[in-house]
Amino acid sequence: MAHGPRSRAALAAVAVMLLGAGCAADPAGARSHLPAGTMSPAAPPTAGDAPTPTPTPTATPTPTRTPPPAPSAPAAASPTSRSPRAEPVERSTTRTPEASATPTPSRTTAAPPMLREGARGEKVRELQARLRQAGHFDLNPTGYYGTITSGSVSAFQRTRGLPASGDVTRETWDSLTARTRTPTRQELYPPTTRPVTEPDPRCLTGRVMCVSKESRTLVWMIDGRALSAMDVRFGSELTPTREGVFAVSFKSRHHHSTLYDTPMPYAMFFSGGQAVHYSADFAANGYNGASHGCVNVRDKEKIATLFDQVEPGDKVIVY
Repeated sequence: MAHGPRSRAALAAVAVMLLGAGCAADPAGARSHLPAGTMSPAAPPTAGDAPTPTPTPTATPTPTRTPPPAPSAPAAASPTSRSPRAEPVERSTTRTPEASATPTPSRTTAAPPMLREGARGEKVRELQARLRQAGHFDLNPTGYYGTITSGSVSAFQRTRGLPASGDVTRETWDSLTARTRTPTRQELYPPTTRPVTEPDPRCLTGRVMCVSKESRTLVWMIDGRALSAMDVRFGSELTPTREGVFAVSFKSRHHHSTLYDTPMPYAMFFSGGQAVHYSADFAANGYNGASHGCVNVRDKEKIATLFDQVEPGDKVIVY
């Protein structure tokens, strides 16, 4: 069939439209393999007098945001990978609840005792006087906290339901003072460490050294009035101190026993070789020892004063 000029022009127009739509030039899926922003290649011109196609504008590629590099995990330290500069330590400025909370109090330790074994002084005297009032101390105050005082404190603590440590804690002291009164001076400074018992009736007249084996005391009395008192100890079972009514036969200030080769200062003899005298052993060892029958005195000042007051013929009552 013959085609005129118009028919050929119409066919050319249809061809141009098909090329613009891309139906035959770009297979399905081929575009997705082209890099972004690259135009499809133009189809080859067809035969005939076809108009020059209008060039498609090149698409401007949209700039993409490059994400910051993710922080890499710290590499294990090794001689080859160790960084020459230490990274700064990050410090948080946010205060945690623990930082603003009240600090937990540290564990408190028990308070040290007010008094314990080995202590000396006026407070010990008061302790002993109060324990005596409470019936837990059968001696007179000495001002020295020894084993007897410690045992008395323990006994008091047990009666009050307190830990029986033998040490005077604040709780022990408060409990003791609440049950006793303030000691008098006579109670704090008695003449002997052991309470003086009621004197024997034979001691109530004249000038008498009244010696009690029960209380282990000697009281110097004139007409029933006690002038001084002191601790004494006696002979052992093998050499006992004789009891009865005696008189001072003679005195010897610097006497030395020839029988026992022992010094007997301020000796006042009353029955044969038995005398009242100062004993350094008694002063050092207390009642852990015994005499050979004499009446030992451990307070040197007291017996020195007594020696000057006693006269030969004065009575000595030992009971």
